[in-house]
Amino acid sequence: MHAVKLDALDQALIQALMIDGRASFSRLAEVLGVSDQTVVRRYRRMRTSGLVRVIGLPQGRRTGLFESWLRLQCAPDAALTVAGALARRPDIAWVTLGSGGTDVHCMTKARTRGDRDALLLDKLPRTRRVTGVSAHTILRMFMGGPEPWFGLGVLRPDQIAALTPARASAAPAPAGRYELDGAELALLSVLGRDGRAGFPELARASGLSESTARRRLERLRELGAMYVDVETVPWTLGYEAEATLLLTVQPARLAEAGAALGSHPEVPFAAAVTGSVNLLAVVVCRDADALYTYVTERIGALPGIRQMEVVPTLRHVKRAGMLVEDGRLVDPPPVL
Repeated sequence: MHAVKLDALDQALIQALMIDGRASFSRLAEVLGVSDQTVVRRYRRMRTSGLVRVIGLPQGRRTGLFESWLRLQCAPDAALTVAGALARRPDIAWVTLGSGGTDVHCMTKARTRGDRDALLLDKLPRTRRVTGVSAHTILRMFMGGPEPWFGLGVLRPDQIAALTPARASAAPAPAGRYELDGAELALLSVLGRDGRAGFPELARASGLSESTARRRLERLRELGAMYVDVETVPWTLGYEAEATLLLTVQPARLAEAGAALGSHPEVPFAAAVTGSVNLLAVVVCRDADALYTYVTERIGALPGIRQMEVVPTLRHVKRAGMLVEDGRLVDPPPVL
């Protein structure tokens, strides 16, 4: 594990990247009030050390992905093996171990209904030592995905405003599914490994000119078909307590409770899901005392909460597209 946590400038740079992961180093330096060389050095050190990764991802529902949250119950000696196997799958976005080490949570992003059903109905039920599987479709996301997490709170409002990308068009993105073509899939393949990849690399991978690759990338972002995410290791930012909250909310109060959760700085992810547990949230807090205060005071004050389960996160096995090994974010092995 890493011996040194990230300092205030590192955290400011991470928050800046969460706002615009493809902002130029010179722009980041200008807003943060440091030299270009300092920003480049800090970013490269954090990325090389596996402390932070900027990645470009397709927007699930917009591009036709089938997103589900899975909870697996495993035998005590099998959970880590099952979690590792899931993490190596490209259609699994993140994987955590919870409870007593027998609880595996993961998010699926299957390209087709058939791929999703093959995993749920065939592969997982036949996996040795998996004793139970529950699947919940993501209905509405209140925080996470293209919405940047604002929990760090390091930057000033004027810095946030300066970094927030302005839409090229005032018109809202059209509703419905966006079909990615071969060149766009090639762009996303590169961006899934490095969201700050340069246009020469993107052009080579997609077979497009650099100017066309730039226009395609900007168009994907404007249309809501992709977003740039920043993955970090929470404890390096001073967050020692992480948990998944499973909430049962009165249907008439679900939207209100979900919107409230999405506004909490402790919550980097919140979504309405199918099932008796109909609201899911990931919570990061400074320590166990802060988690207790959050659960009792903030969650306790939400309207319509009927039941809550707090599942402490014991280990991250995968975050977004990155595996987590010894506290480091690393590229997953290629799928053969």
